[in-house]
Amino acid sequence: QVQLVESGGGLVQAGGSLRLSCAASGRTFSSYAMGWFRQALGKEREFVAAIVRSDSSTYYADSVKGRFTISRDNAKNTVYLQMNMLKPEDTAVYYCAVRESAVFGGWSMTRLYDYWGQGTQVTVSS
Repeated sequence: QVQLVESGGGLVQAGGSLRLSCAASGRTFSSYAMGWFRQALGKEREFVAAIVRSDSSTYYADSVKGRFTISRDNAKNTVYLQMNMLKPEDTAVYYCAVRESAVFGGWSMTRLYDYWGQGTQVTVSS
């Protein structure tokens, strides 16, 4: 089992920045990749970014490329999402997730992720 706890959400004005953290505990050595997803009110959960544990390869949704950066600290079992130039449409609950299977690709497919955090609210005002 892997437990995930997100933090760092809050209210920010458009153009501002936030850094989300996701601390993992439990069987973290088995994780192949970690990802961030978000879900706005009334919408489906969507992929934001992912990072591979072994080589720190990163993958992003087109909507956040150039604005968001995913990173990880393996020693702390923590993954981060630095969010810059935030827009009102970035408002959502942000979730981190762990993927154990070492299958390349399909980063946006929620069914390929095995564990999920409870989420942290990010609200961007215009």
